[in-house]
Amino acid sequence: MKVSSHAVARMLGHWREGPGPAHQRLSDRLRLLILDGRLSLGAALPSERDLATALHTSRTTVGASFRTLVGQGYLTTRSRTRATVRLPGDFAPEQPVRADADTIDLSFAAPAAPVEVLHAAFAAALEGLPRHFERHGYDRSGTAELREAVARWYQRRGLPTRPDHILITNGAQHALALLAGVLLSPRDRVLIEHPTYPHAITTFIRARARILPVAVTSCGWDTEQLQAAGQAANLAYLIPDFHNPTGMCMPTSVRRRLRIACPVIVDETMTDLALDVPSPEPFALHMPTAISIGSVSKSVWGGLRIGWIRAVPPLLERVERARPATDLGTPVVEQLATAVLLNEHRTRRPDTLQQLRSQRDSLGQALTEHLPGVDVVKPTGGVTLWATFPRPISSRLAAVAPDHGVAIAAGPRFGVGGAFERNIRLPYTLPPGQLATAVRRLARAEQALAHGATGTHAPAPIA
Repeated sequence: MKVSSHAVARMLGHWREGPGPAHQRLSDRLRLLILDGRLSLGAALPSERDLATALHTSRTTVGASFRTLVGQGYLTTRSRTRATVRLPGDFAPEQPVRADADTIDLSFAAPAAPVEVLHAAFAAALEGLPRHFERHGYDRSGTAELREAVARWYQRRGLPTRPDHILITNGAQHALALLAGVLLSPRDRVLIEHPTYPHAITTFIRARARILPVAVTSCGWDTEQLQAAGQAANLAYLIPDFHNPTGMCMPTSVRRRLRIACPVIVDETMTDLALDVPSPEPFALHMPTAISIGSVSKSVWGGLRIGWIRAVPPLLERVERARPATDLGTPVVEQLATAVLLNEHRTRRPDTLQQLRSQRDSLGQALTEHLPGVDVVKPTGGVTLWATFPRPISSRLAAVAPDHGVAIAAGPRFGVGGAFERNIRLPYTLPPGQLATAVRRLARAEQALAHGATGTHAPAPIA
C-alpha cells in the first residue's frame, strides 16, 4: 500500500514543534505514527523529494530522518523503491509489547461488570430461551423482546418509538459500520466533531469517505460551524451525550436550534451515565430525522456486545438487506439478557453512578497533585475526561508511558491531521487507588520524556 505525501503530511501535523534539529523532530514523529498504527506495516512512504515538497522542508531533512528510521529498524529501503514501514525486532502491532504485567491500562474506557445484575439478567434470559428454539435463530432485525425493550427505553425518555423503529446490532460500533455501508459512497463527505471517537474515524475512512472536522472546544459545540459544514456533508456523526473523549454534554439550547442539512447519526452510548446533570433528552426530540445508535457497553458491560439503531423503517429495511455481507444476526441469549436489563431500568444504577463520581473526583485530585500543569474540564457524565498538557507531547508520552507502568491513548488518535498533541483521554473506570497510581506513573513518564527518554512499545487498542 502506497501512502501519498499529502496523507503523511496531514498525519504529521505540526511536526516542527519541539526541541532538537528538524530531521530529529521529523524522524521522532514518523516513528510515533508507526508505533501508533497510523502508518501501517508494509506501507510504502512517498519519495524523499515528494515528502519534502509536501512538508515545505529540504530533501536533506527528509533523507536524514529516513536514514535514522532505517537505522532504528522502523523503515527498510531498497534501490529504486519507496521506503517501507516495518518494526524493529519480531513484534507486530497486533501483539503490543507491555513493560510488565502490572501495567495500568488507561486506553480502555470501560467499566467492570456488575456481577450480580448480569447474573440475574442471564438467568432470566435462559428461562425465556426455549421460546426461540423453534425458530432458526438468524434474525437480522433482532428479537421482539429486545426491540420492544429498546422502544420502551426511548419512550421513558420522552421520545415516542415503536419496535419497528429499532434494529438490534452487535454493539454501537457495529451499528455505525452498518449505517456507513448503506449511507456512504466513496468520496462522500462526513461531518465529525473534532475530537471524536477513534473507531468512528476508522469506520468512515474504510468507507473511503472524506472527513469534515468541526471543533468541539472547552466552550462546547459551535452551532454555526456545524450547520455550515452540514451543507457540504453527505452524513454527520455526533456524540452529544457525554461526548467521547471530552465528557461534555450538548446543552438543550444547542439541540433546539441546531439544524443540519445532511442525515445525522447520533451516538447515545453514554446517555445513561449522567453524573452531575439530569439525563439528557433524546437528540431526536429536536431533530426527528436523526438516526440514533446506542448500546449497553458503557452503561452495563463491554462484554455484552449488544447495540441498536433507531431509525425510520425504510432505512432499517435497507440495513437488513445489506447486513448478511457482514453478519447474520445478534446472539439470542445476550439479546434476552439485555431486554431484562432495560425493562428493569438496570442501565442507570445509582450505585454505579456514585462510584463513577468518586473515581472521577479521585482522578481529578491526582492530576492536580502530580500533574499540576495539566488543564482538565470536569465532565458532567460519561467515563472519560480530556486532559490538556502545556506542550505537544501526547504521542511521545504514549510511547514512553508503558516503560513506567501505564498505557494511555494519545490525543491524535481522536482526530485527524495530527491534531491534539497536547491532549490525552483519561478514563475514570478503575478504582481510585489504581487511578492515583496511574497518574503518579504518568507524571514520572512526563519527567523522563523531558530528560530525553523515548519509548519502544506499540500502543494498546482503544475502547
